[in-house]
Amino acid sequence: MKLIVGLGNPGAKYADTRHNIGFHVIDELANRFQAPLTEAKHKGVYSVIRKGTEKAILLKPLTYMNLSGESIGEVMRYYQLEPSDLLVIYDDLDLPTGKIRLRQKGSAGGHNGIKSTIAHIGTQEFNRIRIGIDRPKSPIKVADYVLGKFTPDEQQQMKEAVSLSADACEQWMEKSFLEVMNDFNK
Repeated sequence: MKLIVGLGNPGAKYADTRHNIGFHVIDELANRFQAPLTEAKHKGVYSVIRKGTEKAILLKPLTYMNLSGESIGEVMRYYQLEPSDLLVIYDDLDLPTGKIRLRQKGSAGGHNGIKSTIAHIGTQEFNRIRIGIDRPKSPIKVADYVLGKFTPDEQQQMKEAVSLSADACEQWMEKSFLEVMNDFNK
C-alpha cells in the first residue's frame, strides 16, 4: 500500500490559496478514481484507490499545515508503511508558478508542513512532488502570499500543474518513483 498526501489547510477560508495546492491534487485523484474522501480519522480525511494490484491511500491532513506530520505519522504507523511508501505533494516558493519537480529526499527548505512531516516520520527520505508557486513580486510577507489566491493568469498554470502531478501519482502506482521522476522532471 502507498500513501499519497496533499498538504494544505482545512476550511473554506483557505480552499483556493497557494498553500493548498497539495489538497487540489488529492481532489483531482479522488475525482479520477471516483473515491471521495469520506473516511475521517488519523487527524485527516482520506479514501483508498486501486490501480491494477496496487492500493493507495489519498490523505488530506486536517491539522493545518504546520502540524501535517501528525496526521501523516499516524497513518504510516497504523498501516505500517515505510517512508518509501509515502508521497507528499506541496507548494514551493522556489519554483516558477506551475512548474513541478519530483524528489526522493531533501530538507524542508523552510516549508513548515515538510518540517512537521520529517519530525513525525523521523527521516527526510520520502518522495515528494513540489509544485511551484513562485515568490511574491511585490513587498508582501511570505505568509500573506502563500495564503493568498492565485491570479487569473496563474489559475490556468496551476490547473495544468495539478493534472500533471496527479498523472505522476497514478504512474507511481505502477512504476518505481525513480522512473516517475525521470519521466516528469524533464
